[in-house]
Amino acid sequence: MSTLDQRIDSLNELGKLFKYVSNNNRDSVHEFWVEKLQEQITLAFQYNSWFTKEYILLSFNNWSKELNKNNLKSWVKNYNTKDCSDKTIAIIMAGNLPLVGFHDFICAVLLNYNCLIKLSSDDKILIPVILDFIESLIPGFKNKVKFVDKPLEKFHGVIATGSNTSFKYFEYYFKKYPKLLRKNRHSIAILDGKESKNDLKNLGKDIFNYFGMGCRSVSKVFVPSNYNFDLLFSAIYQYKEIINHNKYANNYDYNKAVYLMSEQKFIENGFLMIKEENKLGSPIACLFYEKYNSISILEKKVKKIKNSLQCVVSNLKISNSIAFGSSQNPKINDYADNIDTLKFLLKI
Repeated sequence: MSTLDQRIDSLNELGKLFKYVSNNNRDSVHEFWVEKLQEQITLAFQYNSWFTKEYILLSFNNWSKELNKNNLKSWVKNYNTKDCSDKTIAIIMAGNLPLVGFHDFICAVLLNYNCLIKLSSDDKILIPVILDFIESLIPGFKNKVKFVDKPLEKFHGVIATGSNTSFKYFEYYFKKYPKLLRKNRHSIAILDGKESKNDLKNLGKDIFNYFGMGCRSVSKVFVPSNYNFDLLFSAIYQYKEIINHNKYANNYDYNKAVYLMSEQKFIENGFLMIKEENKLGSPIACLFYEKYNSISILEKKVKKIKNSLQCVVSNLKISNSIAFGSSQNPKINDYADNIDTLKFLLKI
């Protein structure tokens, strides 16, 4: 049986591996695993073309900054951790981004849970090889993890991430179990027109990284009533090559056709459509916007919809707002839907 320190050490080494792969360092101490992961990156893209090498490496790079010994120890010391090797947690992962369900797995690893993992069909290439890497550091570790496709059975609790529709299904199906369920959330940006060009370039990362497919992707901006969108278009022009991705381009063309046929107003720059809309979640290749006249009134609105929000990006002093360009770089202690995963696992 592994100790907490051994598991932290293994995650620390995993962080190093992610860094080596991100930097294409083939002379690392984990040379074999660097090459193995690079092979899997190619396979993951062949299987799911939304998972480009650029975005897989972006995910690896972000994780490499969080998975270090100091970070991990500082994180877990805030909890009365215990060994949960007598418990089994079922984890149903989403697949919209590379390794999007990985944080749940890390939480379970730290507490030494047995895991039943239902991988998304869109993201089933990368996590198994990561498990193999941990096994090379902690022999026998793989015996604690089982990937399942059939209905889940013999577990003590469940973590499930999905859509609003699947959320209702999960609530019913797992009604007898302790459960942490997540549904659709969205991220917004609040502008006042005083942002620098660099701020707006960074906002481009929040909008375009991972093709805008994550809950941390900015799908809507709130702007002053007299806002000039030329400022935004000029700053994000550097992301124009995104239209060369076939699936993104198909979504752009389809949504543009829908808007034109229904005679809806929008503005575009050849790779992004911006449309006035009350909804929070925008389709791929689209960005919704809503005008405001008063920051104080807007703050009240944001508070009302907080349970539908993952991130609020702004330079303004809005509650819990974060800097431009940071929405896709969560810290190890940032929890999806703001639900503390470790606290949930420790209560089972």
